[in-house]
Amino acid sequence: MITKVVAAQEFKARRNTLAQQLSPNSIALVSTSAVRYRNSDVEYPYRADSYFHYLTGFNEPEAILLIETFEPDQPYDYTLFCRERNHDEEIWNGYRAGLEGAVQKYFADQSYLIDNFDEQCGARLLGKSNIYLYLGHDDAFEQRVLDILQQASGESSVTPLPLNPILDEMRLFKSKFEIECMKKAAAITAKAHTHAMQAAYNGVMEYELAAELHYQFNKNGCEPAYGTIVAGGKNACVLHYVENKQPIATNDLVLIDAGCEYQYYASDISRTFPVSGQFSAEQRALYQLVLDAEYAAIDAVQVGASFIAPHDATVQILTRGLVELGLLKGNVDELIQSQAYTKFYMHGTSHWLGLDVHDVGAYKIDGAYRNFEAGMVLTIEPGLYIAKDEPSVAEKWRGIGIRIEDNIFVTVDGPEVLTAAVVKDIDAIESLMKNKNT
Repeated sequence: MITKVVAAQEFKARRNTLAQQLSPNSIALVSTSAVRYRNSDVEYPYRADSYFHYLTGFNEPEAILLIETFEPDQPYDYTLFCRERNHDEEIWNGYRAGLEGAVQKYFADQSYLIDNFDEQCGARLLGKSNIYLYLGHDDAFEQRVLDILQQASGESSVTPLPLNPILDEMRLFKSKFEIECMKKAAAITAKAHTHAMQAAYNGVMEYELAAELHYQFNKNGCEPAYGTIVAGGKNACVLHYVENKQPIATNDLVLIDAGCEYQYYASDISRTFPVSGQFSAEQRALYQLVLDAEYAAIDAVQVGASFIAPHDATVQILTRGLVELGLLKGNVDELIQSQAYTKFYMHGTSHWLGLDVHDVGAYKIDGAYRNFEAGMVLTIEPGLYIAKDEPSVAEKWRGIGIRIEDNIFVTVDGPEVLTAAVVKDIDAIESLMKNKNT
């Protein structure tokens, strides 16, 4: 069960792991996200930086984490810089933890006003062997820290060490707590997709189905993890279609790519189904081809297998199927070698999933694709996209876009599909659509 106590222990364990990987007599600094404005005085809903949240659980703007190590046999020190409580500000903009809350609720060893960061940081940086920053993430903050050090010490050239490889590798392997969060996100998203399928009808507007999804997300205390895609007919051939403003015609497929974020953890599901409730012959043929590729790709997610194995399996099945259907012509191996399939399948099959929908973590080590290890979570998402104006295929295939996507937890016992609760087999989809009003 996910409780505040469990969450607090989780954040502390992460800080412990990070501190153990820092060199002695060093300081690591991570800043959180700034408030961002949609227009004029209208702010976007605030979301803390993923790295900062990963280490603190602290979800207010204007905050900085400082972890300081000493000699090898000494405990590290954890400091939070944040805003103090302010009665008038809190009336307008919501409650703050304040300095006291940073210690009592977020278990910092001490806390200081964010306005005093430069002074406090300068004093603590002096004499340290190394400074660790998440490089390339916040250029302004990096420069601020370097300026503070120069002013404090008079040194004009300091090269910080990157936190990137340490934190990215930590985030790649999910704990029991994280998997619980991701399973919850997957369950909520699966239910939302099912509701959207059941809400579909001939002529439905794309935004109506998006509203069904968002209602289920919000009802369960979640927000969309990314821009929801509801693409009817030819719009499904636009990979990042987010306008969601068109009516879906009677004989069209609709591709929905949507996921919620629960406790900062993302889900990412794609399903494609006929609004009418019945696949046409061409839709059925292409859909089954994508589904076969997805099943093969999921089976390829095995501990010790290469990260590229699911993509290779996908490409093999899709290319062979496209030749059998007459959309590609030639030898399958030669078509794969020349990447002829990219006319209809132009993206990768997988990406890491976690605090970010395209989560961090290296895909290659020393130039070679890494192997799967237990604890990783990734997507499997093959697709086919036959553009409306594609001249190389018969008209009956044109304007069909299909993607099927699930979230996979890598275990020693094989791949665990976290998103299996939403149907994807043809008969199951047609049955759901047929019985949606019964």
